[in-house]
Amino acid sequence: MVLSLPIRLGSSALGVGRATVRLRERSMGFRPAMAAINPSSSGENTGRGALIVLEGLDRSGKSSQCAQLASYLESQGVAVEAWRFPDRTTAMGRMISSYLSCQTDLDAAAIHLLFSANRWEKCSLMESKLKAGTTLVIDRYSYSGVAFSVAKGLDLDWCKGPEAGLPAPDLVFYLDISAEVAAARGGYGGERYEKLEIQKKVEKVFKSLKDTTWQSVDATQSIDSIQSVLREESVKAINECQSGKQLMQMWLSKEQVLE
Repeated sequence: MVLSLPIRLGSSALGVGRATVRLRERSMGFRPAMAAINPSSSGENTGRGALIVLEGLDRSGKSSQCAQLASYLESQGVAVEAWRFPDRTTAMGRMISSYLSCQTDLDAAAIHLLFSANRWEKCSLMESKLKAGTTLVIDRYSYSGVAFSVAKGLDLDWCKGPEAGLPAPDLVFYLDISAEVAAARGGYGGERYEKLEIQKKVEKVFKSLKDTTWQSVDATQSIDSIQSVLREESVKAINECQSGKQLMQMWLSKEQVLE
């Protein structure tokens, strides 16, 4: 079934401003929240691109589904780009890649901050793309950063702190699969975190991070069945953003909300 997408092209009037928050302020006593990025003074609201994130355990099928979804949306005339985190093409990303492939070792807190910095170095581009009407389909985001670090023993609130102020997803697909089933899939075990014990802990943390933007999708279904759900729900999210839905920011305390 081909879905109709009434997309209005044009620049968004959302004024995208990023909160500059000291790490100490982020990591001490904040209450998880999301804040709207203020619209521009013109008062216009011509819509924007949607921020769609795919999350899940390793080998849950995120990368394949992300690529297929972006390809489908493009075929329907949507301005769309497929991204992934970590972005291993940047200087920070190359350090992360070295760590994940077990070529280097880093303290758990240090690698967490490096993962977060990798998202922040793409933040301005992310915001400008969304403002210009481009939908972003992203393979992993802040939730993964928090889930894996908490699974290693770091404090949940501390892990959320560096992510505060990043653009918040409009829609998160959690590809739900047990750690045991994921471990039986081909290619498992090639990177540092692809170990059953770690993945079980990550699974528990993921489920504690769910909010109203999340939709769980049974990742044991066929690729086509999963993709059908992703397409239908993504179309709804894109239309909402084109109709003026505000872009939010992640995990800000009341004190950190932009004026």
